[in-house]
Amino acid sequence: MGLALAGAALVVAAVLLPNRAEAQFGLRGGPLGVARFAVGHMIGLSRLRHARMAVRGGRYRSAALGSQDPRGAERGQPSNPYVLRAALTAQGALSGWHGGRRPQGWWRHPDGSYGWVGPVFWPFAHDDLTTAIIFGDTTSLSFYGYGDIYAAIFTPYAAPELAAYAAPQGRRARKVPSVGTVCDASDTGGLPVDRIAAAVAPNELQRATLDELATAWLAARDTIRAACPAQAPATAIERLGLMRERIAAMIKATDAIAPPLAKFVGLLNDDQKARFNALANDRRAALAARQPKDAQATAACQPDYDPRYDQQAQRQYEQLLQQQWPAAEIASTLKLDEVGRARLDVLQDTTLRTMETLSACPSEPAATPQARLAAVKTRLETMLQAVGGISDALDDFEADLSDEQKAGFEAIGPKRGA
Repeated sequence: MGLALAGAALVVAAVLLPNRAEAQFGLRGGPLGVARFAVGHMIGLSRLRHARMAVRGGRYRSAALGSQDPRGAERGQPSNPYVLRAALTAQGALSGWHGGRRPQGWWRHPDGSYGWVGPVFWPFAHDDLTTAIIFGDTTSLSFYGYGDIYAAIFTPYAAPELAAYAAPQGRRARKVPSVGTVCDASDTGGLPVDRIAAAVAPNELQRATLDELATAWLAARDTIRAACPAQAPATAIERLGLMRERIAAMIKATDAIAPPLAKFVGLLNDDQKARFNALANDRRAALAARQPKDAQATAACQPDYDPRYDQQAQRQYEQLLQQQWPAAEIASTLKLDEVGRARLDVLQDTTLRTMETLSACPSEPAATPQARLAAVKTRLETMLQAVGGISDALDDFEADLSDEQKAGFEAIGPKRGA
């Protein structure tokens, strides 16, 4: 848990000394939301530490990218989806980056994977919908939020690194997957028809309806794939725009899935519905068996949690420096006047507030796939609204900047990854 606490405290500790944190990082509201955001990451670090170790070793990187099924069970590869997911995204995320020889990336998710793989946002979007709706596991979905928005604003990739994803050539081609490769290799799964059929034992009519649902599920995957970028976004505004497109595609996918799912469930009797719902119970039980109990993480997600009295997080306060907004650097590099600095403050505060609205603390999953689908859609709509608000704030910030200032702003992220 030491590693998990260190990662979580990067954000939690900012609220422990309010005056100092406000002065240095502009955290002007929502301290409990900040804490819960970090706690969700702490839980993820604990749960998926084995996947993280696998990424460091790099044992499955080539196999994951080369496989048509990232879960790999039918090919004798390791069947742990978290290990393979982390391996796939780690290879893609780090290979195009000028700091790619390092095993870490500051925009990395706690499960070892990445929300941004080069120019691709949310590479496992379809898989995350499936696991959340059918299996009630929202772990990966809940990690998407503030960190990915932050990475969109301060991308770690410089222009040459991003260009490598469009048309990798020469020796680099063996290390940098193309955008199409990332999009195609990461979301190959569909509805787990065989598992559902084994659970509910459908009759002929029910099986035909299940097949209709499976077809709709694959069509939803294609909808999300269509939102993959044709070329690398060059600016923060473009990256936020890509986020909006991908999230909107996911919402569209949930809308397309809803009618055939309701039709299939409507044909099941009560016993079949119970067995269908039990697929999620089995998934949660399996996750719980691999995750050690952490009383502190559980307590920190409670409504009355106050991080000011969390001494363990307080000791990690200085580590927050790794995740601070480079506000002073931006103001100095861009030579901002008072208006520019005020607009930067609005952008910073708007982004930080997503820690509250997009809390990473796990919520109790709904009992049925239909209810879980509705909850997933609500989360996506909240995320879409948050990204839209930040896009507006960034647009206001850049409105009066010169081309030279805009270029200086775009260079901040790659410099941080150097």
